[in-house]
Amino acid sequence: MDQIRVCTHAGPGSEPVIRSVPWPKVGKKAALIKVGACGVCGTDLHILKGHWPKPLPWPFTLGHELGGIIVECGDEFTEDFMSKPLKVGSKVMIPPLMPCGSCYYCIHYPLTANKCLTPVYYGRYLGFDKAPHMWGGWAEYVYVDLDMLPGTKIYKLPDDMSLRLGALSEPLTSCIRAFNRASRAGGFSWGDTVVIQGSGPIGILAVAAAQEMGAGRVICVGAPEEPRLKLAREFGAEATVNIEEIKSPEARIARVRDIVGGFGADLVMDCSGHPSAGPEGIEMLRDGGTYVEMGQFTDAGSIETSWHRICTKDINVLGSWGFTANDLPLGVDMLHRTAGKYPWLKMQTIYPFTEEGVAQAVRDAMAMKTVKSTIVPWPELVE
Repeated sequence: MDQIRVCTHAGPGSEPVIRSVPWPKVGKKAALIKVGACGVCGTDLHILKGHWPKPLPWPFTLGHELGGIIVECGDEFTEDFMSKPLKVGSKVMIPPLMPCGSCYYCIHYPLTANKCLTPVYYGRYLGFDKAPHMWGGWAEYVYVDLDMLPGTKIYKLPDDMSLRLGALSEPLTSCIRAFNRASRAGGFSWGDTVVIQGSGPIGILAVAAAQEMGAGRVICVGAPEEPRLKLAREFGAEATVNIEEIKSPEARIARVRDIVGGFGADLVMDCSGHPSAGPEGIEMLRDGGTYVEMGQFTDAGSIETSWHRICTKDINVLGSWGFTANDLPLGVDMLHRTAGKYPWLKMQTIYPFTEEGVAQAVRDAMAMKTVKSTIVPWPELVE
């Protein structure tokens, strides 16, 4: 095999184009990763809708939720970021945001290294023109090189973990970090009642993360019933509130308060990405509760609310952006430990790695016909 296929988009609204690039010469601190599965993230959809607030290096390869296997590596590419040994045949994942480790935030505030000033970003800020042209997960292979991009982080997956499961480790880690963010602020404790706004992939992963991290009750607010709210209940949500049936914010707030008790939830987390969720979710909280915003990864617009409500309700309002380099093992461990406890693979709808397959995966995700559209270049790796 002397050619590798990668998918590119030329800009917002463009159709996918699959290009062939030469098999690379793998450097001494580099590796070539064969992609088993890569998810379609809500951020990918926002980028394709033109919502990303910063310049992007079009054309480039999207996709950052990937699980793959090392097929070639250099002599000095021997361990992952957590010092676990790596070799040809090792299952791995790479996150999109990789803090550099040497800037102001990385050194002085490691718990917020997600705000690194010079991060490495796979599937976003590395353009197709940069050789060897394999910088995103919507491809047959991804190339990593610690000499070329020293901030790159590689994480070993357990040998017995499905690569489809590994592809969920990045979005799940974002949820875990958001709950840890609340916990460190004194706003999340064992047995708390949690409301998740949003029943997309992040919302459903947050339902599972809440339970594993000690929530006593979990309620999910979202739509549609099929396939999303039904799956949220299969993941353990005690109750769901369908926003297509209960159409007004006031009625949804009343319904949530009726379920959890008249004073409201201990913690409400927005995983929806819709700006209207914030003012509504704050009213689902009990006084003294905690609101966590982790779904606004792109600028979807401003909200209308009253600062008086935040003050008079005496609440915590927290933002959570992605995760740090040290958070990722928490997501991998949770997936491995609970592989048989939650219907993880039911989240994923599989699409082939063709131009039509990628386009359909994106269309179905935008139409909410799937929970997690997942592109599979090599079916034999995930069977």
